[in-house]
Amino acid sequence: MTIEELLEKYAMGVLEFQGANFAEANLSGIKLTNVKFIDANFSVANMSGIILVESDLSYAKLNVARLSGATLTGSILNNCSFNVANLMRADMSRTQLRNCSFIRAELIRTDFSRADMYEANLNSADLREASLQQANLRYAILCDANLRAANLREGNLEMANLSGSNLTATDMSGTNLRDAEMRQANLCMANLSGADLSGANLRWADLRGANLIWADLTGAKLSGANLQGADLTNANLSDTSLVHTNLTQAKLINVEWMGSDLTGSTLTGAKLYGTSRFGLKIDNIKCEWVDLSPDGDRSIIQKFNEDELKDFFNATPPTIRIVIDLPLEYEANFVIAGTYYQIAEEYSGLIQPPSIESGPRKTAFTFRVESDEALLPSAFMTILPFKDANITQKVIYYIVDIIRQEAINTKNSKLSTLAKKLVPLLEQAINKSKNIKQTKKNLEVAAKLNFAKAPTQTIITNSSAQSLVIYDHPNFGKKFVKRMNASSEHNISESEYIMPSINMILNFVENFYVINQS
Repeated sequence: MTIEELLEKYAMGVLEFQGANFAEANLSGIKLTNVKFIDANFSVANMSGIILVESDLSYAKLNVARLSGATLTGSILNNCSFNVANLMRADMSRTQLRNCSFIRAELIRTDFSRADMYEANLNSADLREASLQQANLRYAILCDANLRAANLREGNLEMANLSGSNLTATDMSGTNLRDAEMRQANLCMANLSGADLSGANLRWADLRGANLIWADLTGAKLSGANLQGADLTNANLSDTSLVHTNLTQAKLINVEWMGSDLTGSTLTGAKLYGTSRFGLKIDNIKCEWVDLSPDGDRSIIQKFNEDELKDFFNATPPTIRIVIDLPLEYEANFVIAGTYYQIAEEYSGLIQPPSIESGPRKTAFTFRVESDEALLPSAFMTILPFKDANITQKVIYYIVDIIRQEAINTKNSKLSTLAKKLVPLLEQAINKSKNIKQTKKNLEVAAKLNFAKAPTQTIITNSSAQSLVIYDHPNFGKKFVKRMNASSEHNISESEYIMPSINMILNFVENFYVINQS
């Protein structure tokens, strides 16, 4: 069929041209709508500037065809072959391209936004500056493809194969890359903020300077990857493999990486403010210093020798443990749970509910906090439901004041840094405590419980596994000996309680990372 015959039939209303052969034909600039070219042959045809919208070209052959500047918006192109074709600046938006083949195709600046490219083969295709925003590329093959500066924002590349691809400066923000294969991919300066990379294989990938803010890398494989200077602020790296990974000067602020394997990795100059240092595998890691400043501006530097390095990256979770001298009953469990819920609504320092251990005689509530310096202010809040709250809070205030006074007297810069952090944090806790007492009714209900009136112990444990008993009621553990009732148990003057000594307090805080600077 000639082009003239095609246009003549189209003018007469004929829209179906199944199996037609237009190989090497010149269809440049023609305009067709709602046409069916199922299983047609357009190989080596000149289709530059063609307008072929809302049409069906399923199973068509377009190998080595020229489609530069073509418009195929909304067309069905499932199972088509575009191998070595030229689609530069073509508009393929909202097209169906399932199981299509674009091997070594020229797709520079092509618009594939919102296209359905499920299982498409784009092996070695040139997609520089192409738009694939919100495109469906699940199970697509993009091995060795060039996607430099392409737009893949909010696309779906779950289980896609991007091994060896060039993704330099590509925008993949909010993209779904779950379980994607990305071995040896070049992701330098790529924007992966908010991307889902859980389970992705990024072994030996180049991620220098990449933006991974709020990215989910849970269970991802980054062994041998280069993340030098990458920004992983607030990223989730739980159970991620970072074996022999280069994290030099990477921004790891507020990262969650419990269970990660850092064996043999390099972390010199990494920014680690607000990031926990427990639950990690750290054999043979290399790190000369880290940046602990809130803004990553190197104002707080921590240097290491070999032993200090192991201690620093082998921390334990800072915890507050409140032990109550009574078993937990159903009513008390319900009321105390509600009270802590109300406290957490007001005070963000309680990052998760406590773990509870209840035995036949005692109950223990254990709270995990984000950092060592959050221990004392958070303990000020967690003791609120109990009758021992007043005296425990006075002891906490005393401890903070000791640290502040010692910092002034000794002019110790490290201690001063801690005091500057603790004083406003405690003042905030005091204000929150007053507000909770005035507005939260659960505290009044809890105060009537025998459970809340029982003697308590409050123990804090820092990230170096050192513990400090803040308060230990003099009658704690003695009710079975003295048979004292609940009212007489608390008839104890504050002078009967022995405060922690200055040495005990200073020994406890000396391993807080906020003051271990050099």
